[in-house]
Formats: sequence, C-alpha cells, structure tokens
Amino acid sequence: MSISPEMRRLSAKWKANTGWPKRLESIAIKGLRGWTGQRFQFGFPIMAVTGENGVGKSTVLQCAAAVYASEEEHYASDFFPDTAWDEIRNATVSYVVREGTKETTGTIRKPGPRWRGNPDRRERDVRYIDLSRIQPVSARTGYMMLADPALKEVHSTSFEQAKLSRLCEIMGRHYESARMAATSANDKRHVPVIAASGVGYSGFHQGAGETTVAELLESDIPPYSIVLIDEIETSLHPRAQGRLIRDLADRCRERELQVVLTTHSPYVLEELPFDARAYIMQSPNGTREVIYGVSSEFAMSKMDDVQHHECDVYVEDRRAEIMLIEIVQAHKKELVGRFDTIPYGASSVGQSLGQMVAGRRFKRASCVFIDGDQGDAMGCNTLPGVDPPERVVFSGLKERGWIGIAQRTGRSHPEIVDACTRAMAAADHHEWVNHAAAALVLGGDVLWNALCAEWAVSCLTGDMAAKVIQPIEDAINNILPAERSPWRQADSAPAATILPPNAESPRSPDVAVAPRRPSSSASPSGQTNLLELFSDAEQRSKP
Repeated sequence: MSISPEMRRLSAKWKANTGWPKRLESIAIKGLRGWTGQRFQFGFPIMAVTGENGVGKSTVLQCAAAVYASEEEHYASDFFPDTAWDEIRNATVSYVVREGTKETTGTIRKPGPRWRGNPDRRERDVRYIDLSRIQPVSARTGYMMLADPALKEVHSTSFEQAKLSRLCEIMGRHYESARMAATSANDKRHVPVIAASGVGYSGFHQGAGETTVAELLESDIPPYSIVLIDEIETSLHPRAQGRLIRDLADRCRERELQVVLTTHSPYVLEELPFDARAYIMQSPNGTREVIYGVSSEFAMSKMDDVQHHECDVYVEDRRAEIMLIEIVQAHKKELVGRFDTIPYGASSVGQSLGQMVAGRRFKRASCVFIDGDQGDAMGCNTLPGVDPPERVVFSGLKERGWIGIAQRTGRSHPEIVDACTRAMAAADHHEWVNHAAAALVLGGDVLWNALCAEWAVSCLTGDMAAKVIQPIEDAINNILPAERSPWRQADSAPAATILPPNAESPRSPDVAVAPRRPSSSASPSGQTNLLELFSDAEQRSKP
C-alpha cells in the first residue's frame, strides 16, 4: 500500500502529538439503529467508516455531530426523531472528548420522551455534510426560480487562486475561474459558476461532481473543527476521489481538523493508512461490531456478493498472498483457482477472523493465515517459518546462493546476488523487495513472485507445504479444523486473544492497527471480540 506524501505528512504531525487541541476520542452508542453499547474510537485525523448499507455508518456521523454544541446546530432529536413507526427510548450516546490535555466524558440520552444532556456539551465548530449535497441544483427546493434568464446576478464571491487551484487539482482539469453567485430572486441561495476553456456555466449545467466539489471548497472551515461527510465518493470518479482525500489530508494538517467520513469506495480506503479505517460488521442477530485496520480488499469482499470460488483464504497483505499462492502452485497446482485470497490488513484483524473460523461463523468456507512471526492464534494457520515472509524467503534463497532466480527474472546471477544481498542490509525487512527490485529494474511484485516461486520449489519441503495446503483443502471440503501442530517447536502455545483497538500490535510499526490515544473509558464487551459477538445468537438458537 502506497501512501501519498500528503497523508504521510499528516500522519507524521499526528504521531508527533503536537496539535489537535480539540478532538473527539470516542463515542459509545446504545439504543439507536441496532447499536447496543459498542464504542467507536477515532484514532486518526481522518477516519473512514465502511460497511454494508444499514450497519450504522451514518449513525456514527450523526452521533458525532450531536456530541458538540456549535453554531451549526445539531441535536440528536434532529437525527433520531420519534415517528408514527419509531419510538426511541433508553437511548444513550456516551462520548470522550479532549481539549488540550484535559479529557472530558459525557452523555446525551433519551430515557423517556425527551433528549437530555444537551446543555453539558462542549463547544466546537461542527460541519455536517450529508447526501443532500448531491441533489442537482434544479431539484433543490426554491432553486428553479433562479433559472429565469431575466434575472440578474446581484453579487458573487470568487474563489481565490489557492482555492481555484484545489478545484483544478481535485477534478483533474483546468478552470479559469469559479465563484458562488446569487441573483435578485433570492440573494441567500448561491449557485456555483465556473469557467473552463473560455466557457462559463452554472450549477444548473455542471456535472454533479463539479458542483459537489465546488460547494465543498466554498467555505473556509475554521481551525480545530470536526467535519462529518456522508458517502464522500458520491458523484466523483476514482481519480477525483483519491485527489479529494489528499486535499483533505492537507487541510487536516494545516488547520488541525478532525474528519470522519463514510464510504463504500476502495479508492478512498487505499488513500488512508490502516489506523484510519474502521469496518462495521453486523452479525446475524443484528449486533454491530467495529473492526479496525482492515484492508480495502477485505472491506470490498465483505460488501460484494459476487463469489466464484469455493473458499475464502485470508492473508495479511500482498506479500503473504503471493507467498501462499506460489506454495500452492508449486506443490498442488490443481488447487489454484478454487480459492480466493483476501488481504485483511492488520494482524489483529487476522486474529479476529481466526476466532470466527474457529466458531464456524462464516457463511462461506474460509481459512485464515497469519505470518510466521505473529505467534499462534485461535482458528489461524501460520505461513512457514518464524519470521515475516520477506525474511523467510530471502534467508532461504541466500543459503542456496540465489540459484534459479536469474532464470526467472531475466537478470544475471551476479546482479541477483548483489542486489538481494545488499537489500538484506536494510534494517526494515519490508523494504528488501523494493530495494532489490529497484537495483534490478523490476517491479516489486514481479521480483517477489520470482523469489517465492523459486523458494517454494527449492527451499520448502513437502511436509511444510502440506501445512499450508491442507487447511485450504479442508475448508473447501467442509472439514472442521482440528488442532494442528504449530510451525514452531513448542507443542502447546496459549491461544491468542483479539487485540483491543488501543493495544500494541506485534507487527512492524508501519502497519498500524489501533488508535494511538486510548480512551480512559473501558471498552464495552462486543467491541472487538467477534467470538463473543456471535456466541449469544448461537446459544439462543440451541433447543
């Protein structure tokens, strides 16, 4: 995963803990739209909330908006009203906010017919941007009267050069000018007017994406604000989505904003580091579960019903995926194509998935692999070795003198020996492949495929390969996993528990798995333990 310079600069400032004097640390939601007390933690200046429709992504945004008192007034009663079909009682939104070094806890609640706790809210500028922004100008209430050609423009506010440049960068095209204009019919209703290639046109004739971005850029958001955006990718093509997230990263860093957004887009998720991603999963009994640090592949596989394989195989990242596929390719080629590999991201996600496999909670045949350096975990299989895949493969091939790699890559043997040996001198093993690939003028995946293919043939024994292949075959054949001998010598390692969102991961620091500022409030049960999540439903289903 390649993170943009804008996101790296934001991450560096956040980790330095030198800003953001106002921040929302966490909220716990109970009694609203299926939430039963689960806590959602905000561990990065931009948090992306993803998941299927109806799991409660918008509820997170709306509760966050209701936590603060602001000029742009937002109350829980606006978002969660009583209706002829819905009556909300015993609902609670608990929150932890930080101002400087002071941490404050509070609640807004509805024990009966009225919401309580609003006067106790802390003050902060809140910008809540919902899906009404994508409504065409001509469909907005009262705007068609502005389309009368007899009307005259009475005033306008032009985008200064910096803002105009941002519009051009996000949309990927050149605009000579942009402004928000009003007519004599109603000077409070503004319409974006832009000019490109010598032609000016208003929001009545713009593309939906142009109007959306122009209106997003219109207002200058005050420093230290919280900005909440529902389905940020709507109306934007993939490249524009990525550029908008990079623009937000710069704004967050410069003004120390906190942004929370919902998304179904892999292009948005790929722009963000792991600790900026949270997936909301819903169990068969409707209970919500928040999983942090997911990969975009994991999120998309969970939201997509297109399935063509007999088994889902979860691996930590692209390197582990290639290693596993090459093992199967070398030792049981006919199995390739019968399973789908899904990188899940942080190691704690793999541990959570392993507990689900152990409890047979997946609808499809599934098995989970963690890297060899992660230790043993319930329901998980480990890739060969006791080190990360890069160290295992490089070390094994080095012992054999890098034989076979030259033929697979089209480079000379001396070049291979020099490039790979030099790469191993780098302290960070994650960079070994990139260093060697750059020296050999090869793509990183191309070199890693070649290394894994040769290693699987020349270094991996049949018994070791079977420990990878057998769990996949068992899953395809619906054979209940039995206790398998771990790769390491110890015969009885304790089962690993799921890491809570504020725990340190044993993985390398560049794979973030959790918010870095744990709340002083204890996480309620159901936050991260997927096995507990499904056990209640299972018990109720028993006669």
